[in-house]
Amino acid sequence: MFCGRLVGSVRAAANLRGGAGPAFEDVKRVVDLHSPTSGAAWHEMLQKLNYRITNALLWLADRPRNERRGLAIAMDAVLCVIAAWVALSLRIGSWELWDRSIAIVIGCALAFWFPIAWATRIYSSLIRFAGGRTMAGLGIACAYFSVPMLFVLMVVGVPGVPRTMGLLHPIIFLALLTLSRLVIRFGLTDILGIIKGSASRRRVAIYGAGRAGQQLALAMRHEPHMWLVAFFDDDARLHGQLLDGIPVYKSTSLDSLIDELQVDEVLLAIPSASRARRREIVEEISAHNVFVRALPSVGSIIDGDVSVSDLREVEIDELLGRDPVAPNTLLLGRTIAGKRVLVSGAGGSIGSELCRQILNLRPRQLVLVEQSELALYQIERELSQVIRSNGFDTQLVPQLCDIADQGSAHRIFDRYRPETVFHAAAYKHVPLVEANPIAGLRNNVLGTLNGCLAAEKAGASHFILVSTDKAVRPTNVMGASKRICELVLQSRAKEQSGTIFAMVRFGNVLGSSGSVVPLFKEQIRRGGPVTLTHRNVTRYFMTIPEASQLVIQAGAMAKGGEVFVLDMGQPIRIYDLATAMIQLCGLTVRSDEHPNGDIEIQEIGLRPGEKLYEELLIGDDPKPTTHQRIIQSHESMIEWNKLQPLLAEFAVALEAGDAARALAIMAGLVPEYRSATTDDGLKAAG
Repeated sequence: MFCGRLVGSVRAAANLRGGAGPAFEDVKRVVDLHSPTSGAAWHEMLQKLNYRITNALLWLADRPRNERRGLAIAMDAVLCVIAAWVALSLRIGSWELWDRSIAIVIGCALAFWFPIAWATRIYSSLIRFAGGRTMAGLGIACAYFSVPMLFVLMVVGVPGVPRTMGLLHPIIFLALLTLSRLVIRFGLTDILGIIKGSASRRRVAIYGAGRAGQQLALAMRHEPHMWLVAFFDDDARLHGQLLDGIPVYKSTSLDSLIDELQVDEVLLAIPSASRARRREIVEEISAHNVFVRALPSVGSIIDGDVSVSDLREVEIDELLGRDPVAPNTLLLGRTIAGKRVLVSGAGGSIGSELCRQILNLRPRQLVLVEQSELALYQIERELSQVIRSNGFDTQLVPQLCDIADQGSAHRIFDRYRPETVFHAAAYKHVPLVEANPIAGLRNNVLGTLNGCLAAEKAGASHFILVSTDKAVRPTNVMGASKRICELVLQSRAKEQSGTIFAMVRFGNVLGSSGSVVPLFKEQIRRGGPVTLTHRNVTRYFMTIPEASQLVIQAGAMAKGGEVFVLDMGQPIRIYDLATAMIQLCGLTVRSDEHPNGDIEIQEIGLRPGEKLYEELLIGDDPKPTTHQRIIQSHESMIEWNKLQPLLAEFAVALEAGDAARALAIMAGLVPEYRSATTDDGLKAAG
């Protein structure tokens, strides 16, 4: 909810001011925009009536206190006359009464009432704040008022006027006084408060006039800071209709009406819409710098009524990816259900999601291997809660271990003998690995080498490496290290030891640690600037759950040595991503063309080893698989008998801390590696 906290009410409407003229203009805008621009004649008349009543209430509220007191005295005088007429008419049975006798009664009543009212301070209190004490004061004043009235009518007597008028008139007068105070109290406080509040409430439009939208509109009645001004919907049958007095416009008019209606926020009540359609709508809305929130899913509608608390901000993750395809349940469970499974890097972004997905497939045992104590604690606690809540019988085994240490890796594999291994342990942050090549190469390459050899020795049936698009023609140490990891698995697969080795390569995942999405969120929350390395940098993006499911399914399809590549869709320009995230918060980009924008986007230059764009394939002959989102790449490899001595030499260099030698061996193993910072790295290492 970072955008909501940052922006608050994105554009507060103009506050009502003390003068009548400006106040009238504000109210006219409030009343006019509440109605459809093409309403029927009766609707227009009602609108004008509302406008006039509103102006009258505002005029009364804006009078000086002495003028308001004078108006109250005049009103009470009229009520006193009405009370006398009603009382006498009820007593005699005729409503056509006006003679000298009733004039005497009215004169006496007015002469008695105002001194008593003044003495009891009836006109000292503000009528629009009248409460229980005010009503009690009126009762006391009327009780005093009845005494002289009874004396005049019962003792002295007035010809033609029944004596009971002395009792009946004060009672009716009290009723009229009380009613008048209640009406004014409601009119000048509650109604006026609503009218004035309308100028500061967020003006809201709902996209979707179906069941979800109607339930949302109903819930908004109880939200004092939200004011519904319009529905938009794709259904032509609803266009021009009124839903509870709110007009329904066609969706194609959204672009033109957002500014005309002065909409501050749009609520998406289309939980069943495809991701592509939601993206189209949000892009159109965001161009107007309004805040966007949405209902999460169809499930929230089926399970019960919609409430405003169900709304959440539209996350950029929802708009970048595609609609995920339903997973193949046979592939998901083939290497996991009822088996012993080990996940290395279990506390990382991908590793932790793999663990969640795997646990739902009910393995017999799930071994969590992680070198970060905090990360291991967090994922173990989360998964333990899932097991308890769902009554799973999976045995959860947390293991604090550095898999790059050969002895530790072999001890864990020998002890638990996993049948399926997902190797997600890796250092992945390009600048950090570039600045720390020894640590990065040791963790990534030796961790993979130790893991695959230990898995072979323990008799594992599958070993799946989580790889990256940065391994394709790498320009940084991290990418080159992952390409060596792929070479290790390809080489071991060729040996046909009984363990099926495969690797799954994909691009960026949304929301992972170090990803641009959480970074941009934090920068926007602070008010900017949003920093990116180059405005033309493009990256592939996929959600973590989808990537994890595809990794599991790809591993189940493996027969040995395959490089599986996930279909990442179209690459996204990072500058466009930053712009979209700013606009989703109802903010604008500040630039030379728009100097009054809210958030600036700054280019800070490419980092060491960073590419403008990433690739997913080294070879040119990818082949489809039985899964529409997974393709297979056939790429060059190195025979194990040639690779093994180089890896041994590589390990010696790493253990000795010889960065120059390690980088040289790395460059020899990955001939396509090209880095403008290689010379600087070698000099620094030396």
